[in-house]
Amino acid sequence: MKGAMKHDEPSRTETSRTGVVEWYDDKMETSFSNVINVQATREQIEIFFGITRSWNADADSVMRIDLNHRQILTPYAAKRLSRVLSDVLNTYESRHGVLKVDE
Repeated sequence: MKGAMKHDEPSRTETSRTGVVEWYDDKMETSFSNVINVQATREQIEIFFGITRSWNADADSVMRIDLNHRQILTPYAAKRLSRVLSDVLNTYESRHGVLKVDE
């Protein structure tokens, strides 16, 4: 999607499965997270988003995370998200260099 969507005009995406998908943003919220955690059960995948409040924490201190959102996905939706994120990150790294993260 390019540019900002107007609230009364959906953005359209062509798909092979359903034909056309219309995206409405009138109820969308935007937030920032720099910490994420994931847990799973047989029925669902839960993704927790938060912000660290311990910007100068060392190994001996407690890191405080303010959780601001929990997203619950079906395993199938989580698998699709995983594929899309992988594709986006591969493209990002090919343009801007490899991201090094702690394992």
